[in-house]
This record gives sequence, structure tokens and C-alpha cells, in this order.
Amino acid sequence: MVSVVQLHPRSERDALIDSFGADLAAADRELLSRALEFADPLYAGQMLSTGESVWPHALGLASSLAALGLDAASRAAGLLFAAPKFLGSTDALHERFGAEVASLAAGVEKLYQLRVSTRPARAGGKPSDEEQEKQSEVLRKMVLAMVQDVRVVLVRLASRAQTLRYFAKHPTPERESYAQESLDIYAPLANRLGMWQLKWEIEDLSLRFLDPEAYKRIAQMLDEKRAEREGFIRTVISQLKGELDSAGIVAEMQGRPKHIFSIYTKMRAKDLDFSEVYDVRAVRVIVDSVKDCYAVLGMVHNLWTPIPQEFDDYISRPKANLYRSLHTAVVGPDGRALEVQIRTHEMHQHAEFGVAAHWRYKEAGSSAKASAKAEGGFDEKIAWLRQLLAWRDEITDSAEWVERFKHAALDDTVYVMTPQGKVVDLPAGSTPVDFAYALHTDLGHRCRGAKVDGHMVPLDKPLANGQRVEIVSTKVGGPSRDWLNTELGYLKSHRARQKVRQWFNSQALTDTVATGRAIVEREMHREGEGRAKLDTLASTLGFAKADDLFAAVARDEINLRQLQVALRSLRGEAAPAPVEPAGPATHKPKSGGGDSGILVVGIDRLLTQLARCCKPVPPDPIRGFVTRGRGVSIHREDCPSFHNLSERHPERVIDADWGQKNVGAFSVDMVVVASDRQGLLRDVGEALAREKINVTAVNTQSKQDLAHMRFTCDVADLDQLRRALGVVKDVPGVLRASRG
Repeated sequence: MVSVVQLHPRSERDALIDSFGADLAAADRELLSRALEFADPLYAGQMLSTGESVWPHALGLASSLAALGLDAASRAAGLLFAAPKFLGSTDALHERFGAEVASLAAGVEKLYQLRVSTRPARAGGKPSDEEQEKQSEVLRKMVLAMVQDVRVVLVRLASRAQTLRYFAKHPTPERESYAQESLDIYAPLANRLGMWQLKWEIEDLSLRFLDPEAYKRIAQMLDEKRAEREGFIRTVISQLKGELDSAGIVAEMQGRPKHIFSIYTKMRAKDLDFSEVYDVRAVRVIVDSVKDCYAVLGMVHNLWTPIPQEFDDYISRPKANLYRSLHTAVVGPDGRALEVQIRTHEMHQHAEFGVAAHWRYKEAGSSAKASAKAEGGFDEKIAWLRQLLAWRDEITDSAEWVERFKHAALDDTVYVMTPQGKVVDLPAGSTPVDFAYALHTDLGHRCRGAKVDGHMVPLDKPLANGQRVEIVSTKVGGPSRDWLNTELGYLKSHRARQKVRQWFNSQALTDTVATGRAIVEREMHREGEGRAKLDTLASTLGFAKADDLFAAVARDEINLRQLQVALRSLRGEAAPAPVEPAGPATHKPKSGGGDSGILVVGIDRLLTQLARCCKPVPPDPIRGFVTRGRGVSIHREDCPSFHNLSERHPERVIDADWGQKNVGAFSVDMVVVASDRQGLLRDVGEALAREKINVTAVNTQSKQDLAHMRFTCDVADLDQLRRALGVVKDVPGVLRASRG
């Protein structure tokens, strides 16, 4: 329940409105007034976890948002940032201030709750710098992905700056953890979104808490107040502008003193003394053409003395990320070092908003350069968002800008957390099964259930940003074939789907090896040899290990005769006959795979067998059906038995195709109907013999003066079968000859 307290006097409230709403229209100022009136009694006596009173934090936050030029709804949400927590819902906010303000305030509270994840970013066993940077990068993206309206992120950044200001006046032991989190997560976000004021303040205050000695030392070495440094920059711009105006060069000039954290990082990264940092004060000049760039460079060097070896021409020699600009350092007014950057508007646009914008390079160095290309999609979205922020002052219709801002979609990735707080990024639409495989392949195989935010959910339920996922697994087991069925929606990520396929392929290979082992051990028993000679036998037949021999035997690549000869050679009874273990032997490919001429979804060395029901022959269109314990059965696509099997077990159907080279004979049935006469069977047999067709079985019946004959033959392919049918049809008395 909200406690009833004395509200601030009207005149005091008006003064507050003037401080962070002077630039707003009357209706917007009235919105802020109502927000103040609502928040004042709600926050009375309330404290944040940092020890700061809620009311001063809200006022400081609103002032920061006003300085950033955000709209009235954002400033109102800043004043109401803690209301959802204290009220327990956003219903009252929705009723009093509308859906927009209520949604923004709820989003800020949602990001505040994310601290449970970002706080331990550097805890837990001292992770390596690379691991820490990777996790921090995922967290930065998660902060952006957690919200539908990106203004929420800006409010959160301003709130963090306000928290650091409080710590500057009220030292507490926990301020170091807040400072480290700010450097890891929030300062880079402010940088990428172009919120320079927030970035500088967050970085400087964080350094002040993390390394107070270094901060104090650099501040003393600057030997001037920030305002004085800013005055120096104004003097430089004024002098240079006079020179440019006299030369008729139109230019836009920007300048700022380098903040303390930037100096600190540069000194550490390049092992420099403070006197060697020449860009403590910097000015940027933006002109219309490359010709003007070099003209401005000449004027700068005429005005002030250049510092040797501090000139870089990135226009004629662009950086690897295509960054282009002129950089020079000079001794400016009063003998103070000054850096000057000169570029065209196009170069500036590319440097600030292009895919190769140099914020990534300045943050993480070469490791980030390597990943910039792979994550270009996210970078482009960040660049677009920064452009949107830059357009803020150019769009006359503020409602249009807000609408564009609200619908800025940043990522097609979902970010979820482990029970320990580690953030895992997955493709949008991923399920708990994808999450399990992202953590560990074995956990994915054994996954049987999942809890999301403490509640059991189906394994095919898509995950949402910010959810905490716990996998329920068995001690042993493997994945389900249903997971590979795209219509069932168990898997979204390519990596998880690949891991499941690999598991089943491994199981099929295991079955193949087991079949071959049984055959080899049976033959060794017949020949009186012990298992101790398995490796020797494999080596004799040209295999590196026994499992390779077992797989080859199961596929009929090594026949029994070759095995027997090799076994006898081990006893010195006879020289082994030449053997080609890696090549296919001439045989009836009742089972095969890999080198047998049948490719099952591109997988080599998989046990296959030709189905007896339809007896496929190259180049019949074929499909595979995974049997239980007998590998993959290969059927013709028009096989009725296959049709029935696929309807009952669609998850066990896989693609198959003939290899480029099919060596050996394939068993096929031929049905002949003829007028019964003496010598008919002999004539048909002779016709097949002329075509070099090997007949392995014959079944004949005579009924009503008609002979019904079924021949089982070996053929190389369909062409040979067609020729055989043609010559059989020419036999006197044959009425019909067709494939069985």
C-alpha cells in the first residue's frame, strides 16, 4: 500500500519540471507533473539495494534523460522507474499514464532484474580474458534483445550513471562490482548507441572506483579542470575556423577533451608516459571533399607546429576496416598538445555508422576484428540504431521518431540463462533441446525434460529472452528420432540437428561393426585362431584397426574366402591371395553402404541392404528405411511395402541414392507368361544366357495351357534388364515379359 505523505509544494514541483522539461510542450510538461505527483508519495522512505534513496535517484535520472534530449514519455518513465516494483504491476501506470509510459517503466524494471545475471559476470573461478569478453558481449546483446523499445536501454544507461554518481559521494564496498559491471556491459552499450556523455561519465566514475590511484594521478597530470580544457578546445576551433573562412572552405568542427578513462587505457595499451599521449585534447574537422581534407591539413600545420612521427594518412592508405581519415598531432595554443582529425562527410558516415565502424576495434582489438565479419548482421542493426539516434534532431515530427525508435529490431537471437547465471545465445525460436546441446553434446543426448523459470515445459516450446532454463536429463540414453522431424519443432539450431544426426550415424556404424565382428570371430573359431590375432589379421588385410576390418566384412567388401586365406597365411600354410580391402568385391550387394554403391544421405560406411520386396536396381529412384538392428533397408520409391512402412514410421525414412560407380550384380525378378509348350523353359534360359544373365532361381507353373514363370536373375543395371526382357519377348510363344 502507498503511504500517505505530504507532497512537495506546487512551486517546488514546478521548479523540478523546469529543470528537466523546459524544452517540452505544455502537454508533455503536464505529463511530467503528473508523474512527479504520483511518484512522490510512492517513493517516500524507499531505498534501492545500493543504499540510495529512490526519490533522488528518480530526479537525477529524469535530469539525465532531459540532457540527452529524450522525449517526454522516456522522462516520465525515468521518474516512474521503480513504480512497477513497488506496485507489483503496471496496471496503475497504464491507467494513469497510458500504455507507452507503462511499457517503458516495465522494461526498465525488467532490465534491472537482469542484474542477477550481469552482476556475477566476473565471478566464478577467474575466467580468462577471452572467456570474460565473450560472455560480456553476449550480455550486452541480451540487454538490447530484452526490450521491445530501445528507449528502455537509454533509461537504464542513465540510471547506471546516476548510481555511479551516488557511489562517488557515498563510498560502499560493493561499488567496485558495480563499476566493473559498468565497464563490461553498460559503457560499451553507450558507446555503440552514440551516447557519448553517458559513456564518458560511466567510464571515468568506474575507473575512479576500480583504480583510484591511477585516476587521481591522471587527473593531477591533466593539471586543469574539465571546463578549462573545454575552453581550450573552443579557442582552437575559433582560430581554425577563421583560417578556413578566409580560404572559403566550409567545414563542420567538433571538439572535446579526452576523458580520464580513455587516457588511462591508451597509456596501458601502448605502454606510454602521459607526456606521450598527444590526443588528450582533440578536434575533428569534417569537410566536403578529399581536396579540402589536405587543404585543411596544410592550414593546421601552418597554424601550429606538427609533432614529428604523429601524422597518419588513412585516406591514401585506409585501415583494414576501410576507415579513412587524416590524423595529425600539433603543439597548439599555450604549448599544449592537440590531435586533429580531418575527414569528409562520407568518411565520417562510414566511420561512425558503417558496418566497419571502429567502435568494435577500439573496444576489443584484433579478437573483435576477426569476429566482426561473422557478426555483421548485428553490427548493421547497431549502426542503424545509431543513425536513428542521429536523426532525432532532423525529424520534425517527434511522433514519427518515437514510432521508428520503438520498432527498432536489433537481433534475431534469443538469450537465455543457465541456473548459474551464464547467458547462452541461440537462434530465435530455439527450444530447450537446442539449449541442452549448446551447453554440452552429451547433455543434449540425455535431455528428457526442461524447467523454464522453475516450471516444467514441453521440449518443443520456443524459448524467450531472459528466461532461466534448467535441463532434466537421464544418466544414460540417446536422442529421439522425432527431434529430426522439422514439423515437430524440437530443434531450431543447425548445430543441435547435426549432433543428433551424428549420434544416429554412430549407432548405425556400431551395428555394422558388431555384425562384422561376429562374422570374423566365427571364421577365426573355425580356423582355430584366437581373438588375440585380430589386430594382426586386420593389418594383413590392409586395415589400420580391427573395427575397420569388421565394417568392411559387414559390407561384403571382404568376403569369407579372403578372410580364410588371410587366416591361413597367419599360420604360414599358404601365401595369401592378393586382396584389395578398400575396393568393392564383385558380389550380390544384399547389404552395403559407402563403397557398395549406395549413398545414404551422404554418409559413408553405413550398413545397408537391398529390400527383397522390390529389389531395386540402378538407377531406380530409391529411399532408405532404418530397421531395428539390420541397418538401412533400401527400397524403390514406388514399393508398396515401403509406402506402408513410411506411413507408420515417417521418422525412420531417410534419403538415399546410387553412387557414381556401382560394381557387382543386383538381384531382380522377371515374370514371363507364355503359351505352354515343350522346350519353352530351355529356350527362355538360352535367351538369357546369350545376354550373359546369371539365373539364380526359377519357379514355373502351368495353368489352362499358359506357363507362368518367375526368374530371379543378377543384372548390373536397368539397361541390362531391359535388354534381357527384350530378348525373352522374342522367344516363340512368350506373351508377356516384365519385371517382377
